[in-house]
This record gives sequence, C-alpha cells and structure tokens, in this order.
Amino acid sequence: MIRKIQVREILDSQRQPTLEVGLETDDGLFQASVPSGASKGKYEAKALGVGKAIKNINEIIGPKLKNRDVIEQKEIDQLMNDLDGTGDKSKLGANAILAVSMAVARAGAVAKNLPLYQYIFYSTFSTAVEKVLQMPRPCFNIINGGAHAHPVRGLVSNGASNDLAIQEFMVIPQMESFEENLRVGEKVYHYLKEILEKTFGKSGIKLGDEAGFVPPISRTKEALDLLMKAISSADIGLDCAASQFFKDGKYNLDGKEQGREELLNFYQDLTKNYPILFIEDPFAQDDWEGWKKISSKLLVVGDDLTVTNPKRIKMAQEKKACNGLIIKPNQIGTITETLEAIKLAQSFNWKIVVSHRSGETNDDFIADLAVGVGADFIKAGAPATPERMAKYNRLLQIEKELS
Repeated sequence: MIRKIQVREILDSQRQPTLEVGLETDDGLFQASVPSGASKGKYEAKALGVGKAIKNINEIIGPKLKNRDVIEQKEIDQLMNDLDGTGDKSKLGANAILAVSMAVARAGAVAKNLPLYQYIFYSTFSTAVEKVLQMPRPCFNIINGGAHAHPVRGLVSNGASNDLAIQEFMVIPQMESFEENLRVGEKVYHYLKEILEKTFGKSGIKLGDEAGFVPPISRTKEALDLLMKAISSADIGLDCAASQFFKDGKYNLDGKEQGREELLNFYQDLTKNYPILFIEDPFAQDDWEGWKKISSKLLVVGDDLTVTNPKRIKMAQEKKACNGLIIKPNQIGTITETLEAIKLAQSFNWKIVVSHRSGETNDDFIADLAVGVGADFIKAGAPATPERMAKYNRLLQIEKELS
C-alpha cells in the first residue's frame, strides 16, 4: 500500500529543473525522476513548470493515491488521468503524473518480488504470447547537430554549436551481446574524439546535449564521413528531426531549401552510400505525404510524428507513414499508456526504439523498460556522461542476470 508520496526539485543534465518522486510503501522507498526534451513534438503531453507539478503531486495526486495497492498500475494511472481530465495532461502535468507512475511500477515490481524488467514483461505480454526477454541494440548518438548542438535551453557543454540540420548521428554496433556492443560504442566514441582533435583541434571535441561531439561542420555528408572514419563494422542511425528545419513548406538542409521530393532523393542517396539502418523523423510531423513516400523504401522511425501516443500510432499505420517507433514515456505521461503504445506498434510488426531525452537524469527506468517490452533498440546518448551511462550500466547488469 502507498503510505505517502514525497517530491522534490532536482536538476537534469542540462542544469534545468525537473522533479524526483519518492513513493513510500511497506516495502520501502521507491524513487523516480523524469527527463525533458530540447526537441519536442507538438503533439506530446504537456509538462508543467516544476513548482506547479510539485504542488499538484502534494495537493492532488498524493492524497488520492494514499492506501492504494501499487500492483494496480493500470487503475492508478487511470485515476491520475481522470484527476487531470485533459487530453494532454495539461492540468496536472505529464511530468508530475509520469514520475508517480514510474515510482508505482518500481514499487509494484518489489511487491511481486520481480526485477523491474520482468515485472514490465509480465505486464505487457500474456502467458499465451510466445515472447522471450532479449537485450536491445544500443544506438550511440556520437555526433550532435540541430537542437542538440545549440544552447537553446540554457546550457550546452562548452558552448558547443554547429550548423548541422540533422540532429543525431548514431553508431549502432552489430555484436551479439550488449556488453560487446557497448565496448564497440566506447571504442568508436574515443577514436572519433582522436579524429576530431587531429582535424579541428580542441574545437572539435565540444559536447552537445546528449554527450555526442559537436564538430564545427555544416553538411550532413561531412558528419557521415567523420563517422565512417571511426567505425569498422557498424550500422548508422539518423535522427533528422525534420520539423526543426521545416518552414513555409520547405526543408532548409545543408544550406539550401528543398522540397519533399528533393529531400526524399537526398535520403535515398545517403542510404546508397552509407550503412544507414534507420532514419528517424525524416519529414515534418504533419507532412504525411513525405512520410508515406519514404516508409515504402526505408526503415523509418516515428518520434515527433507519433509521440508514444496510441492515437497517433494508429494514424501512422493507417497512412503507412512509418515502420518503426520511438518510445519516450514522458511524451504520453504514464507507464500504462507507454505499454499500450508499444503493444500496438508491435502488433503492426514495427521496430521499437526506447529512447532517453536530451535533458536526462540518472534514473535508469528506460533500461528495464527496453528489456521488458522486447525493444529492438535503445537510445541513451553517447557512452560518456553519468546520466547516459546509468542506462548502459543497468543494461549490463540485466544481461548478466539473464545469462
């Protein structure tokens, strides 16, 4: 049973305020903290200012959840949604609701005497479903561009900035175990650092939002060529975040305006010349026609388009707009709805990519989530700073338990 819920303000990896919840039960204290994104889809659930979110937990959510059984995840999440009463969680705040929802899940796992990933697994799949626990492949964002390379939210390490429109250039190792993939990612990261130092001097080793490098370059192929120098055998993933460089019906990429067809040809050319496994958000979040055209040709992952929202996912499936899905719990606001989004996408045979945000905390919940739902990939940033390594270290621990 929930005895009480405590909440306090903390700082995320960008030194922006966020909140941490402590949920107390007979089994102990269970904590959860929530991230925030620099690049947000306009259809995401709404986070409130930290002061307002804390007040809502203290005065509304906490009293209503007292004495509730933590294994009633779905009922508790629905109660919070009912208390909010909006479609986008703008009354109580997605950040307030999610922090409590995550803490409830952790407490529920202990109440059932299960690791969190197994608790999520049994909550997601019925015993009739033939599904085994598997480790996701990590996608290391080691070159940052777009909103992740500009000090738009206050702090970006060392004042890093470049003119790359594409937001994330990820290396995706192909080894058999997570441990081996992490080792490869770390080697590539450090080798890329050496390459950048030789090429640009110290200006080449500044860091962006997600601990990836921000070299002083402006063209997509420049970034890809640098990446290719650092990898021997690995795939590449791109998060284009095209809504960020879409204006007045045109895409401003690599110093010129491009229409939908030009951009599609540009992406196809990239996939012919580089080992690109998937492209995330290749078109703006309302450019359905662009999405439909490219998803028939490539592995295309929706983020701003789908925002972990079952309604948006259904729309994307109906329009054949993508075949992969980014999962960010704070886009939707509860664990129950997050799992519903994943199950829906899996029913369409989409690839699942569980993802962090640019403003992260040391909370490692998404590591257990990725394993528990059988995600194909996980994005947690470059293998460098503590808030990113917290997720990778948790995955190492899970892999040892599973083996």
